[in-house]
Amino acid sequence: MQYGRVIAYTSRQLKDYEKNYPTHDLELAAVIFVLKLWRHYLYGEHCKIFTDHKSLKYLFTQKELNLRQRRWLELLKDYDISIQYHPGKANVVADALSRKSVQSLSMMITQQRPLLEELQRLRFEVVSPGSTARLMSIVLQPTLLDRIREK
Repeated sequence: MQYGRVIAYTSRQLKDYEKNYPTHDLELAAVIFVLKLWRHYLYGEHCKIFTDHKSLKYLFTQKELNLRQRRWLELLKDYDISIQYHPGKANVVADALSRKSVQSLSMMITQQRPLLEELQRLRFEVVSPGSTARLMSIVLQPTLLDRIREK
């Protein structure tokens, strides 16, 4: 987040071997994926990671970890991060976007006019590259460009 606004989203499909991971490992895999993807922005900066999975909050204090978790924990130690629990129900939009199919999302958008107007203002786009994808793309304009254009 920058100035209280989300500046980027990302998603990917699970690899075949990841489909067998337990839920807490999938959540940790998502954190590792994002840290690797945006390492050039995040390395050396303090990062707050908000998760709706409570067990990640206690990752650093667990005594017994499997080999995968140990390897990922070593990677996490390279970053200045804090993991904070944020209930999924409190983050309504992200929860809806991550759990709804494209068809359900389009129905939700057309039925809720204020939400539709807000998403149009944010230049929200849904692009379906494959039948199994859920949230595909969100196009947001950075706040810095908005400020420059205002001046």
